[in-house]
Amino acid sequence: MKWIVSVIALIAVQFVSASPALVKRASFNDVATVGYASLNGGTTGESGGPTTTVTTLDALTAAVAGDDPKIVIVSGTISGDAIVEVGGNTSLLGNILNGIGLRVVDVSNVIIRNIKIAKVLAPGDYVAVQASSQVRLDHLDLSSDRDRDKDFYDGLLDITRGPTGVTITNSILHDQWKGSLVGHSDNNGAEDVAITITYANNYFSNLYPRTPSFRFGTGHLFNNVFDNNNDGINTRDVHQLDSSFMSTFLRLGTNKPLYATTEGFAVAVGNDLGGAENTAPVGTFTSAPYPYTLVPTDGVRSAVVGTAGATISF
Repeated sequence: MKWIVSVIALIAVQFVSASPALVKRASFNDVATVGYASLNGGTTGESGGPTTTVTTLDALTAAVAGDDPKIVIVSGTISGDAIVEVGGNTSLLGNILNGIGLRVVDVSNVIIRNIKIAKVLAPGDYVAVQASSQVRLDHLDLSSDRDRDKDFYDGLLDITRGPTGVTITNSILHDQWKGSLVGHSDNNGAEDVAITITYANNYFSNLYPRTPSFRFGTGHLFNNVFDNNNDGINTRDVHQLDSSFMSTFLRLGTNKPLYATTEGFAVAVGNDLGGAENTAPVGTFTSAPYPYTLVPTDGVRSAVVGTAGATISF
């Protein structure tokens, strides 16, 4: 399924090229300037904090623990079979984690950038954000394969248990059964209704469900590209999506590019759904609480594909 949505806000998530070249230089001290992570004092990770470079799983685990200010740089490739807990006030920047997932749980002020994660076997999602605030996920490349059973790997990117101020930008989610889930349970509305999340300039490719799937909370999607997926964006349990704020391009695969189940809603404007139909009831989220720039629908693919993913250097 290939598609582009020009502007969307909802309760739910995207991919690019599997091995893009480095195209941009970035700073260790970059802060969140896009989406919900830019509000409420912003998300700095720890701009200007002490810097540690790590080359092993043990060193990575120790370096990102705790809530003291810190910048942690992954040098080269680190391989293992583990889920690493990332503490608050952390900027985690770097390269490749083979078989290693990341969890951001009950903390605030976290930036994770330019990390490529593949084939995580340890129980848990590749990247999980739970009960946290002010989290920026940028230039990630998350993937496995679809050669095995759908439950062999867990989700690529899950946002659950009421996190707020989350922005996902310039990232690729690809070649996996389970893409991105927002809100983990139909029975967790009391907690997950607080979710505020932005997906911008991302690429979703060769996924099955969860592209993304939203429960509760508020999501804003714009400038995203979707290719060859088996399912579309699913909004449910009174999740508000604003498609007038989402730019997405859809060409092949599903006849359900944007749909609702169990009382989900979306506001979708200016989207190219590849000839398929948006069947989600119209919601009430019609303006985002921050500035943003929309790429014209016919220019989204060229703006996103080839630049999303772990394509920056420091």
